Amino acid sequence: MTNPTFSPIQPATVDWQETTPVAVDFDDPYFSRQDGMAESDYVFLRGNRLTERFRELPAGSTFVIGETGFGTGLNCLLAARQFLQHAPNTARLHLVSVEKHPLRKADLARALDHWPALGSLAERLLAEYPAPAPGFHRLQLHPRVQLTLLYGDALSLWPQFHHPVDAWFLDGFAPARNPDMWHPALFAQLARLSRPGTTLATFTAAGFVRRGLAEAGFAMHKRDGFGHKRHMLVGQIDGGETRPAMAAGHILVVGAGLAGATTARALAERGCRVTVVDPDGTASHASGNLAGVVYSTPSAHLTPQNRFYQQSYGHALRWLQRFRFPAQPQDGNLNGVIQHFVDERQQDKLKQSMATGAWPQELLQPHGDNAVQLTGGGYLRPARWCQQLLDHPAISQLPARVTSIGEGAPAQVTLQDSEMLSADAVVLCTAGQSQSLPGLGWLPLKHIRGQVSYCQATEASRRWQQAQCHGGYLTPALDDLHCVGATFKLHEDHRHASDSDDAENLAQLKHYLPDFWQELGGEDIRIVDRRVAFRCQSIDFLPLCGPLPVATDIPHRPAQGLYLNVAHGSRGITGTPLCAELIADMICGQPLPADQEMIDALDPARFIVRKRKKQPEWMP
Repeated sequence: MTNPTFSPIQPATVDWQETTPVAVDFDDPYFSRQDGMAESDYVFLRGNRLTERFRELPAGSTFVIGETGFGTGLNCLLAARQFLQHAPNTARLHLVSVEKHPLRKADLARALDHWPALGSLAERLLAEYPAPAPGFHRLQLHPRVQLTLLYGDALSLWPQFHHPVDAWFLDGFAPARNPDMWHPALFAQLARLSRPGTTLATFTAAGFVRRGLAEAGFAMHKRDGFGHKRHMLVGQIDGGETRPAMAAGHILVVGAGLAGATTARALAERGCRVTVVDPDGTASHASGNLAGVVYSTPSAHLTPQNRFYQQSYGHALRWLQRFRFPAQPQDGNLNGVIQHFVDERQQDKLKQSMATGAWPQELLQPHGDNAVQLTGGGYLRPARWCQQLLDHPAISQLPARVTSIGEGAPAQVTLQDSEMLSADAVVLCTAGQSQSLPGLGWLPLKHIRGQVSYCQATEASRRWQQAQCHGGYLTPALDDLHCVGATFKLHEDHRHASDSDDAENLAQLKHYLPDFWQELGGEDIRIVDRRVAFRCQSIDFLPLCGPLPVATDIPHRPAQGLYLNVAHGSRGITGTPLCAELIADMICGQPLPADQEMIDALDPARFIVRKRKKQPEWMP
């Protein structure tokens, strides 16, 4: 069932009038015909006194700007440029902007051509600009400047955001043309997210806007407008401006697979010092296959689960592009993934995903009569991806086994030799092994044995360029070997490889993709090697990502300083970057990269809550 808060996105229809983009639906230009950059600077940057406030920021602090209409991104890019020029070099800027009808990327690029002075910031925006899919999208404009784009209705999405904002840009189209963006309920949300000292600025001076914002709690004032406009409005929540400085801490990450490597890198990018603890080294378990596929499972139903599959897919593609991986052919290629229809039910599901617009054409397209293409996906070497992520001066690795974890501040773990390590927080990225730690046997995890077959490439198969998904998957050659897999055995726990599993992999390939099976050698396919690993999956198919709850507490509470990032199943490459950012932002006190419904759906405490709901109300 589709959540009414999240609906398919209809991109903006733009009428280019000479060099000015005009929104057809609102008959209003995106920026001043007179001088868009000068108006934005005057109204929003000066109206919020950003230059002086950036200069006065404490070291290590974060400044958050909220915006009610992203449009061309001009306001955000100007604010980012001003921040980088004037703020301390340890401070961070976080921009949060909502847009119901985002520009197509081509229109955005044409608009940004107006302002070459925005340079690399505009280039980064274009490089990371998300497809028009509903929900939250995290972008990085600079190592110290993050942008979270909220695609959808402002009145629906701001209640899903829960972080104090320091300054507001009220930049919807004119109130007479777009009254929904100037609604008392929206003003109340702005006030809810503000703290003492929060400011706002807007180009309009309409009386009902001034009165509505005053009723919401802002002290409002008129000032001279820009150009031909007589007046504009500025406002402020009473009180002195204060914010805690977020000093970079020391974080322990247990596990060096995909979840651990992405989590460690996300924390290091935020200025934390990270120690990764794993007795077996980097990507030695389920993350260690020769090749993995970057893909997702499209659905027309925008439930939190399906939206996680979609949002994490786009997020993973941005991470891979940002870190330039894969950079060489022997590490893979992001040239699209072909998903073949395996039955009528899956065919209907994928076609509905495209027909409804839930999955935009930028992400999902038809591919012949019996398949679709996941644009931007591909195949890569998971182990080398992990190695690249862990190659950071703030990340160190410790080859040791954790035998227990302890609550308190600082958080602690005990190693196999009884040595204790302390840190400001501990993140367990230990997949199914998490259940072996004392007190964590309650985690609702499934261990699913899988065997992948490594098949010798042939003259015909070496021409394959794209990963193929069917009932299983097939990758182009790496090291002259194709990955064919993988078995899915919930009730088997042995670790030795078997000929029968290889036969099962090849039989599945023959059934769904007989032409590929034949090109790989048919009955003479040569299996060079195989690998067994165990997928870790939760009972509701979503990862467990968030504070570790204490299962015996009623009501539950999180174990102080302890976090989980586990149960990514067969989608580890795709799901881990978004979960890593979520964990890192929780630890560092930054705005979160996902909506509250999705955060709740990923929260490990969801299983504690369900258990408690089954108990009689009178139980303590």
